Amino acid sequence: MENKTSYSDAINEIEAILARFEREEFDVDTLAANVRRATELIDLCRKKLRKAEDDVAKALKDTRE
Repeated sequence: MENKTSYSDAINEIEAILARFEREEFDVDTLAANVRRATELIDLCRKKLRKAEDDVAKALKDTRE
C-alpha cells in the first residue's frame, strides 16, 4: 500500500513531535509511540528524497543522450 503522506506533511508532523518532546509533554505511555511515529516519518522522508534524487539523475542522463 502506497503512503500518501507528502514530504511537507511528514516534516511538519516530525517538527510537532519534536516540539512536544522539547516541552516535555510526553508521558511514558505515549513516548514510545511518538518515537516510533517520528522514525516512520523520517524513513518516509528519506525514501522520498532518494526517489527525487533518482528522478533528477535519470532526467539529467536522458538530456545528455
